[in-house]
Amino acid sequence: MERRGEVDLLAIFVPMSEIRQEKLASLLKRELAVLFQRESHTFFGGRFITVTTVRVTSDFSVARVYLSIMVSDDKEKDLKMVREQDWMIRKRLAETAGKHLRKMPELHFYLDDSLDYYEEIDRRLKE
Repeated sequence: MERRGEVDLLAIFVPMSEIRQEKLASLLKRELAVLFQRESHTFFGGRFITVTTVRVTSDFSVARVYLSIMVSDDKEKDLKMVREQDWMIRKRLAETAGKHLRKMPELHFYLDDSLDYYEEIDRRLKE
């Protein structure tokens, strides 16, 4: 709660559109994480999928969702399975998070390979 005379420093240095982008990205990340947890067995073959990052474009029309797929032999195949369920994911998101949005952004899914990259570096350092 702001007191009279206090200034929000974040609002001074960060444009309002960026704050809205971050809030929307955070909302989508939270809702997608719940969706992947609840619907894993039904739509994704029981895969353990986590949402690592969500980035929203400045016009709020596209959300880039970075996923980490654990214990998988073929992550590209699993990513393709997620992309094929795009319509269902977007529909479920609209049901839960839609009340906070004018329009549900289009979802683009990508693999987040930062954990694999970290493990490769760690392995090489141990050699």
